[in-house]
Amino acid sequence: MDKHKLIQLKEYAKIMKDTPYALKTYLTTYDNTKKTYVPLELFPDQVQLLEDYDNYNENITRKYRQAGVSTVTAAWLSKRIQTAKPDNPERILIIANKRDTAIEMANKVRSFLEQWPEWINVGFSADKNSESRYRMNNGCEVKAVATSADALRGYTPTVLVFDEAAYIEAGEDFWAACMASLSTGGKVILISTPNGHDPIYYGVYDQALRGMNDFKITDVRWFKDPRYAGDLKWIRVDDIIHYMLNREQYNDDEIILEQGWKGYEDLLEKGYKPYSHWFENMAKKFKYDKRKIAQELECDFLGSGDGVIPNTVQDIIRKTMIKDPIEKYMQGTFWLWKEPIEGHRYIMGVDVSRGDSADSSSICVIDFDENEQVAEYVGKIPPDDLASIVYKWGTLYKAFVATDITGGMGIATSRKLQEMGYNDQYVDGVNTNDIWKYNKKAQEKIPGINFNNKRTQIVAAFEERLRHGFLVRSSRLLNELNTFVYINGRPNHMKGAHDDAIMAMAIAMYVGDVCFTQLKRNDTANKAMLDSWVLSERTYETKKSFYSHGTAFDAIGSMKTDQGTIPMNPNGDGNLSLDQYKEYMWLFGGRNKQV
Repeated sequence: MDKHKLIQLKEYAKIMKDTPYALKTYLTTYDNTKKTYVPLELFPDQVQLLEDYDNYNENITRKYRQAGVSTVTAAWLSKRIQTAKPDNPERILIIANKRDTAIEMANKVRSFLEQWPEWINVGFSADKNSESRYRMNNGCEVKAVATSADALRGYTPTVLVFDEAAYIEAGEDFWAACMASLSTGGKVILISTPNGHDPIYYGVYDQALRGMNDFKITDVRWFKDPRYAGDLKWIRVDDIIHYMLNREQYNDDEIILEQGWKGYEDLLEKGYKPYSHWFENMAKKFKYDKRKIAQELECDFLGSGDGVIPNTVQDIIRKTMIKDPIEKYMQGTFWLWKEPIEGHRYIMGVDVSRGDSADSSSICVIDFDENEQVAEYVGKIPPDDLASIVYKWGTLYKAFVATDITGGMGIATSRKLQEMGYNDQYVDGVNTNDIWKYNKKAQEKIPGINFNNKRTQIVAAFEERLRHGFLVRSSRLLNELNTFVYINGRPNHMKGAHDDAIMAMAIAMYVGDVCFTQLKRNDTANKAMLDSWVLSERTYETKKSFYSHGTAFDAIGSMKTDQGTIPMNPNGDGNLSLDQYKEYMWLFGGRNKQV
C-alpha cells in the first residue's frame, strides 16, 4: 500500500471516530456578517449535540433563534451519508410543517455533501435527483416532506428528522405513525425553538424530563455561543427587559457581573440574567415583547395564559428554585434533593394510577418546616407495588402519608400500607387534634383522601403555597404547571398532558394545612389553657392588713402563698362533710341541691 493511501485510511478512521473534527476540517458554512464562506466552527453546545447524535438513537434539542442547530444537524447527516456502506445505506426523511421548510433542510444537507473531498465523496446518483428527494451512489437517500397523513407511506427511514418540530400541526396519531416507522431500528431527531405546549415537541420534551421515554435532551443556550456572547455580562435583576428600557433606574456597579458562561447554573439560581449587545438587538427586533423574547431567545415553554399558576410565579420557580436532584433512584424515576433531617416534619402526598395507563403514579415529599420539596417519584407501577415505595421512603422521612383514594385506585395502596404496619396515614373525617397518635377506630376506615370531594380546596391550597414562596425543586413538576389550566372553569391538565406530580404535591400541601397547621393551633390553645390554670387573685394575707396585688391562688398550699384554710370535716380527717357537699352541689350544673 502506498504512503498516500495509508494516510487517507488513517484520516478516514479519524473522520469516523471524531465527528466534530471531521466537520470542522472539511466543511464550511456561509457567514452572513462576512458575506463569505468560513470554516464550520463549533461551540461547546454544538459539540455536545453532535456527540448526542452519535451516541443516542432518540434526540430532542431545545434551541434559541439563530442557534445554527439545523446547520450542524445537516452537516452531521452529510457525514453519515458519505460514510455509509452500500449494503447498509441511510434513508433520511426530513419532516416539517411546510414543504419549503423541509426542502430548505434537505438543501443544507446537499450543500455539505458536495463539500467532502473527492477521495471520500460517493457522489450523487443521476436516476433520482430533485430538490425534495435525491440519492447517492452508495444507495443513501434524502427525502423532504411536509406533514401529512401519507408522509411516511412506502418509506422506512433510518434517520427521521423533525425540523422546527414545535410548529408541526399534527396530532398524536401522526407522531405514533412516525415512531412506528422506526420500529426496526433507526434514529429520530427533533429540533425546534419552543412554541407553547404543542402535542409533539413539547409532549416529547415533557415526557423526557419525566423519564417516560428514552429521548436525550440537549439544551442549547445563546450565552454559550461565542458569536453572540463576546461581551457577555450577568445582571442581577428581576426583569432584564425592564433593565434594558430603564437603565437610569439601576446602579450598574452594584448589579453587573462580568463572567463567562461557566457556572451559569449557579448564576441563574442567584437571580442573574445573561446580557449582551446581540441579545439587546434581538430584543429590539421583537419590540421588547417579553413573551417572544422568553420563547425565541430564552427557550421557555409558555402556556396559553389560562394557567392555574400565574406565569410570573412559574417564572420565579423556573429561574430561582429548580435544582437537579442530588441522587436519582429506581432507574431515574425517584428524585431526591434533601435527605431527612431529624426533628423536621415531613408530609408525603401520593397520587395513584393503575400502572398501565397514560397517567403515572406519583409521590411528593415536602418538608413542612422548611416549606420545601425534598423528594419526588413519577412512574408507572401497580398500586400495591407503589405501597412498597411509599413504605420505604415514608419510613426514612418519618412522613405523614396522604394517599388519593378517589376512584378506588389508592385503596390498594393505603390498605397495603396498613398491612405493612405503616400507621401514620391521613384518614378523611378523623379528628386531627393529634395526628401522630395511633387511633384504632380511625384505622377501621380506609386511610386516604378523596380528592374529587375536596378538589377546590386542595388546588386552592396548592396555588396559595406556590404564590407564597414554597420551594419547588422538580423540573418535571414545573413542566406540568405549564399545562395545568382552567378548562370550563375547572383546574385540569390540557389534553395530552399530565398533572400527576402536581396532584401528589397538592395533596401533601392540603393535608399539611389541615393537619399540621391545626395541630400547631391546638398546641397553642392547649398551652394557653394550661397557663390559665395559674390564676391571678387578690387574696387576703393574714399577716398583713391590706390586700396583696396578684398573689397566686394556691388552694392546696403547695406553693406556700396562701395562708387561708380549706374547710374540713369537723372530725379532722381532711374530708368534706356531707352538708358541705350539699351546700355547693349547685356549682356542677344540672343538679339540684338534694343528694
